[in-house]
Amino acid sequence: MKLELRGITKRFGSLVANDHINLTVEPGEIHCLLGENGAGKSTLMNVLYGLYQAEEGEILLDDEVQHFQGPGDAMAAGIGMVHQHFMLIPVFTVAENVMLGHEETTVGGRLNMAATRDKVRALSDRFGFDLDPDALVEDLPVGVQQRVEIIKALSRDAKVLVFDEPTAVLTPQETDELMLIMKQLKEAGTAIVFITHKLREVREVADRITVIRLGKVVGEASPTASNEELASLMVGRSVDLVIDKAPAAPGAPALVVKDLSVVDQHGQVVVNSVSFDVKQGEVLAIAGVQGNGQTELTEAIIGLQDRVTGEITLDGKSLRKLSVNKVLDAGVGFVPEDRNEDGLVGAFTVAENLMLDRSDGAPFVKAGGLQLKYLAEFAKKKLTEFDIRAQGITTQVGRLSGGNQQKVVLARELSRKLRLFVAAQPTRGLDVGSIEFVHSQIVAARDAGVPVIVVSTELDEVTALADRIAVMYRGGIVGIVPGDTSRDILGLMMAGEPAPETGAAA
Repeated sequence: MKLELRGITKRFGSLVANDHINLTVEPGEIHCLLGENGAGKSTLMNVLYGLYQAEEGEILLDDEVQHFQGPGDAMAAGIGMVHQHFMLIPVFTVAENVMLGHEETTVGGRLNMAATRDKVRALSDRFGFDLDPDALVEDLPVGVQQRVEIIKALSRDAKVLVFDEPTAVLTPQETDELMLIMKQLKEAGTAIVFITHKLREVREVADRITVIRLGKVVGEASPTASNEELASLMVGRSVDLVIDKAPAAPGAPALVVKDLSVVDQHGQVVVNSVSFDVKQGEVLAIAGVQGNGQTELTEAIIGLQDRVTGEITLDGKSLRKLSVNKVLDAGVGFVPEDRNEDGLVGAFTVAENLMLDRSDGAPFVKAGGLQLKYLAEFAKKKLTEFDIRAQGITTQVGRLSGGNQQKVVLARELSRKLRLFVAAQPTRGLDVGSIEFVHSQIVAARDAGVPVIVVSTELDEVTALADRIAVMYRGGIVGIVPGDTSRDILGLMMAGEPAPETGAAA
């Protein structure tokens, strides 16, 4: 089935999320929609899937104009979507999830589970998925759960499949398996739209590439295009994708974490007896698929978790049981993984955000009075130093782009004398140009002798920044390995395999 989008325009108030976008996907083709977070890719696919209604434009399938009032219409027309966050019921079996919403019944009105099981087995055998129809979804690895999503779409005779950032929750090995599945589907004649911002994946599977920037199609590219060419299309300027850093010269261990455990609000152990250290002048990257305890670990270090056992010491002094303010006062800089929720106050100005965690004393406050002249000079200096693109220091930070918001957080946290720098998902949602800048600041902190922790689910970022890599799986650290460890080994560790003895480094 051929898919064609003509002049699709979608607005949210004054924001034009999609601006007259044209896209054609042929049967048996993998067409990649490449662009940074916020470029308008997912909005476009939500229009295609009937979740949004476009103000202008047409959707055509085999040259016939379609009018989708909801996902049910899109599915009935032969469009399936594999979402980044799976639409599955964990306590249901594979067959029950596949049947859900499209229940078949017997003559007596009972659910025809046998027919659904047969359908699952037939599709599973056809594509080599090795799926048990009676397996509970919650017991399946993430990569296998994604296959259930694909089976769900195929069981409804999807001729066009949309994969929306499908590798965000996968290990490298699971990602490679998905690439093979996509190629199989292509050979079977399925038209595939593959949404991503990861250049390596694009070049691996795409037949054609359409690049979207700020809601507009800015060009098409061939899979033979270099990463640099694709990146420049995405951000509109040339970008250096290679991090320029000298070998680390680590000093003594500065942060020492020993037997650290965290219990969440539901009584679940989310960090399980973790031990590691971070030396002065090195980057320890914490890798792993999202949701394996990384968030809770960084929150425990910064003082945001209540139910914590074990030891956290910085330069020989305990951080355990200190308030967040006391931890920050001890010289810890912290970039939270959700800058809007935990890192910034959107209604405050750039200048006000730059003094957020130092608003109770010198140099910004003296004798109970805010030093406005000092704050203005400081903010203007940081605007220049960190290349924050804003109209001025009185601009509300909520009006800035994601990249510039992250620069404000970095400017604030790196503008004090640090004894430890913790950056959680420091480039999430940023374009490659902003990523380049953020990485350079992290390396500069390391080179100044600061111990650095970087938490990232992006393996390319981990291997580019890390001097050592700790891999987390189900709340524990499965191993700590050198920064040049191969993606294959890291992928196995992310799935729970222990570190190879030859590569382990404590």
